[in-house]
Amino acid sequence: MAIIIKKVRTKKDFRTFIRLNYELYKNNPYSVPDLYDDMVNTLSKDKNAAFEFCEAEYFLAFKDDKPVGRVAAIINNRANETWNKKEVRFGWIDFIDDAEVSKALIDEVEKWGKERGMEYIVGPLGFTDMDPEGMLIEGFDQLSTMATIYNYPYYPVHIEKLGFEKEADWVEFKLKVPEKLPEKFVRISEIILQKYNLKIKKLTRKELNEKNYGQRIFDLINEAYAPLYGFSKMTQGQIDQYIKMYLPVIDLRMVSLVEDAQGELVAVGISMPSLSVALQKAKGKMLPFGWWHLLKALFIKKPKILDLLLVGVKQEYQSKGVNALLFYDLVPVYKEMGFEYGESNPELEDNKKVQSQWSAFEPVQHKRRRAYKRKIN
Repeated sequence: MAIIIKKVRTKKDFRTFIRLNYELYKNNPYSVPDLYDDMVNTLSKDKNAAFEFCEAEYFLAFKDDKPVGRVAAIINNRANETWNKKEVRFGWIDFIDDAEVSKALIDEVEKWGKERGMEYIVGPLGFTDMDPEGMLIEGFDQLSTMATIYNYPYYPVHIEKLGFEKEADWVEFKLKVPEKLPEKFVRISEIILQKYNLKIKKLTRKELNEKNYGQRIFDLINEAYAPLYGFSKMTQGQIDQYIKMYLPVIDLRMVSLVEDAQGELVAVGISMPSLSVALQKAKGKMLPFGWWHLLKALFIKKPKILDLLLVGVKQEYQSKGVNALLFYDLVPVYKEMGFEYGESNPELEDNKKVQSQWSAFEPVQHKRRRAYKRKIN
């Protein structure tokens, strides 16, 4: 039977779009489902501040009247202007192992982008760098994280058969929390503190709320991430949204800041307990007991693995060892809290500045993901 592509128009379609991923990966031991409410907030045009500069449509694929695939077509006008490109993105793509389904979804994104003057189709990418990006191509037998995409091994096979080629790769590392930081690491960190007249800052909840540290952190991220592939500067609306969503639930012990002599922020490291297993138990729902699994992982019985959510260093301090100061501060905290391993966020494969900091943590590269690109016909 022919594949039918339907644009998401109704609330029912919207629910089907979100839930298709849950159905396709139900009981998969490596996939980590998003919370349904988080997906609503991300994909709703009246809730996500990224729609200040993005436009998007969502499509569902049906076969025998059953939903068998989904995709988001996205144009990030801000990124296109920044990088002088005319690209339409495909994101939140899922499909059964059927070449007709994957082709129909990609063709729909390409058609939508072409109608709006785009010249290339690229993905999987979200609205911005703050969304999960990159199709998993290595590490299918590794537990995913809440900030990344998990997909079956047949996904990249389909995409490559459709004529897509590598645009960018990200790698991820499993990092061992050492019993004790190496003396050389400690010595270098202390030298850097003195040489550049820096200090490590630990936040209190009162300071976070009253001294505008949330804003300062995201301003730094905007600067530090500016040269990275596909990045578009976060707007004030986005920053306000992220401050409201994430900072209230962060354990401030797992946040490290570095300031200069004038109190200006030059580096930030934000980590948190891994929520992967808790999210699997929640199955995308806060109720009836999803909230308990998340609360337990965050504050009661923490897992043995932590996620490194954000690491950013002011550009003028990059390549000066300043990022080592973050872990000079955080590793003793991790050890005291009982963590054994850390998961890095995806890092561009050629970002040697970031990868060089992992040498003290017995790094094992265990995942790789890819953004693909194809010229629009």
